[in-house]
Amino acid sequence: MLLRALLAFLLLPGMVAFALPVTWLASQGASMLQPWGLVPLGIGATGLLACVIEFYRRGHGTLAPWSPPETLVVTGLYRVSRNPMYVCVLLILIGWAWAFESAPLLAYAGCVALGFHLRVVIGEEPWLARRHGQGWTNYAGRVRRWL
Repeated sequence: MLLRALLAFLLLPGMVAFALPVTWLASQGASMLQPWGLVPLGIGATGLLACVIEFYRRGHGTLAPWSPPETLVVTGLYRVSRNPMYVCVLLILIGWAWAFESAPLLAYAGCVALGFHLRVVIGEEPWLARRHGQGWTNYAGRVRRWL
């Protein structure tokens, strides 16, 4: 299970939040202009790791659709947002865009945000409602979707 959790972490948010932005920045020969951009990047990375650990420990699963948590995770950052992993990935992307003063990376973050929203509303929330029933309904009623 731990190997699946690590693989899911590397494949999913690792690609979106790290591999693609770093590859693009390297291809542009970009250099860091605003070190303060590392603040949201670091907060996002730390929060993302905390969420992955919470999924593994509390939910007995991974962030991957092929190995979801067995139980509804409502602790940790999930007490303040129903989608803290997505929020953390967006913080990371905003950090990259800020640190490198990159409008294309900021546009990429906007596209990712739209994709996340559609995925949550169209796919994840209906699936969670079917899987967890009243537990999901109660949770969704007291915790915001984003922030």
